Amino acid sequence: MTMMNSDVHPLGRRCSQLALTAAVALASQSALAVNDLPGGPAVNQLNLHPAVTKIAHEQAWLHNMMLVICLVIFVAVFGVMFYSIFKHRKSKGAVSANFHESVKVEIAWTIVPFIIVILMALPATKVVVAMKDTTNADLTIKATGYQWKWGYEYLKGEGDGIRFVSTLDASQRALSDSGHPGQVDDYLLKVDNPLVVPVNKKVRIITTAQDVIHAWMVPAFGVKQDAIPGFVRDTWFKAEQEGDFYGQCAELCGKEHAYMPIHVKVLSQQAYTAWVAEEQKKAAAKADDPSKVWTLDDLMARGEKVYTANCAVCHRPDGKGAGQFPALDGSKVVLSETHADQIHVLLNGRNQMPAWKAILNDSEIAAVATYTKNSWSNKTGQIVQPAEVVAERAK
Repeated sequence: MTMMNSDVHPLGRRCSQLALTAAVALASQSALAVNDLPGGPAVNQLNLHPAVTKIAHEQAWLHNMMLVICLVIFVAVFGVMFYSIFKHRKSKGAVSANFHESVKVEIAWTIVPFIIVILMALPATKVVVAMKDTTNADLTIKATGYQWKWGYEYLKGEGDGIRFVSTLDASQRALSDSGHPGQVDDYLLKVDNPLVVPVNKKVRIITTAQDVIHAWMVPAFGVKQDAIPGFVRDTWFKAEQEGDFYGQCAELCGKEHAYMPIHVKVLSQQAYTAWVAEEQKKAAAKADDPSKVWTLDDLMARGEKVYTANCAVCHRPDGKGAGQFPALDGSKVVLSETHADQIHVLLNGRNQMPAWKAILNDSEIAAVATYTKNSWSNKTGQIVQPAEVVAERAK
């Protein structure tokens, strides 16, 4: 009896430990649970995103219609097949029939699939043609894919001339790097500068890329368009409700592919007009005189903002670099007294680093170059002036 008890008790303790471990795991999963993200993915989502454009509604209808047709065909074909196997099985004494082809059957299984294909093709063609009709747009925006961010330039319509870069929010990248994202509904979808558009206006999106193939996709809009270097493609949407809507680059574009989100903010016409006015004020403030001579303190203050908004995600806030992005702290190019080398890299890019000449102005490039030359352990005391950037652009 004593021996039995000694054998059972450790097993009981082991079962208790396993149960406790399972309970802790379940509690941890519950603690990390997130909520549905309006305009973005939902928890345990199985269907398409809720549509907010006419095209997306029609795509969802096509999806459901073709799913029903395929289901009906599946049930009919396999129903007949299994019925025949059961009804005419050998154990029932069934004898195989010996007959030649039937003209009626041949005609039937040619005409019926043809009719089904036509019934599927007509509404599908209508939707595809509508998806490609980018004429009469109220607003035209160019979306340029970079590794790994999106650049937006308002080309036509209200807001003409506004341009900015949209990058994954630094706090989200920090969460990812930590390996413990926690309870974040918009995990890896939050950006520093969302694309802003007015509600009930036709927006044409022109896509291209600087380095590799990307794809601009917002599921709630029913939009997915490749962005190909050296080519210009276009698509459009007309959001029927205000709110925040999310997407991601849908083309495998490199190791940072998961960190290239899309955030579109749809505003009322009044709110959009106010946003445009504010952005134009900011642009006017940034329209610096390239011949202006800056002090070190002013360049450092501005350079820190430029670095945080555009460079810190890849090179890290402490300048130590990460992966294929080299450290700027102690970099020979950054420490060099030949400023043209660093300016050239900033303007034209190198390897995975995008070219910033179409995104940042001369003063911003001079400021971020000065900031990197005098931050962390890089205490060079060197100053890069906008005029040096102008000279390098002209080469």
